[in-house]
Amino acid sequence: MRLPLAGQTVVVIGGSSGIGLETARLARDEGAGVILTGRDSTRLSQAAHDIEATSTSAFDVTDEHALATFFDALPTVDHVMVTAGAPRYVPLLEMSRDQALEAVGTAAANYLSVARCAAPKLNAQGSLILMGGTGGRRIGAGIGVNAVITAELPPLTASLALELAPIRVNLIAAGFVDTPLSAALLGDQLDERRADLRARLPIRRVVEAVDVAALAIHLMTNTALTGATFDIDGGQQFVEP
Repeated sequence: MRLPLAGQTVVVIGGSSGIGLETARLARDEGAGVILTGRDSTRLSQAAHDIEATSTSAFDVTDEHALATFFDALPTVDHVMVTAGAPRYVPLLEMSRDQALEAVGTAAANYLSVARCAAPKLNAQGSLILMGGTGGRRIGAGIGVNAVITAELPPLTASLALELAPIRVNLIAAGFVDTPLSAALLGDQLDERRADLRARLPIRRVVEAVDVAALAIHLMTNTALTGATFDIDGGQQFVEP
């Protein structure tokens, strides 16, 4: 039986660990050739070895020149997924004007840069997948600008879907996902957070990177999906205040 991504090429921006790496691994299992990028060349090299990636490129996605150079050197590809970036939990009144501008603008600017650079190299039947979250939908002290970023990404995705058509553009909005990034953010509180979610989530388990990867592969292969936001949080937003 022919694999769903056989003969296709998947680029993962931020693919050296976590959701990006698991998506690359699953895409490889489904027959795709995989190109990984990330900031840490050592970690990127290990990730590429683990999943037998076609090639890698180490750069920071916020460096638009490096991003453009990377895409300029590529042949036509079929799918691009962007997982680079991390939430910033800083109280609003503790942020300077410049910090607020950077935080609010960085996610959207990064995605626009990737879309602009990737568009000429994407197959017309291909897709661009962005990553967002569901946690910022709950307004609360300490969430800071994450609520703004969470709100801006779905309309950005829909607008890109119209401008890049027939290339499809979709957004994955994840809740807590058990990844190295989550471990770094929570530190000693990680096990407590896992236990709490296992007890309260409707799915009675923690969402893992492979769960998000499976959704990403579906978005690559289902050609009727574009301009939409797909939640994957195990019901977290329904059980947390």
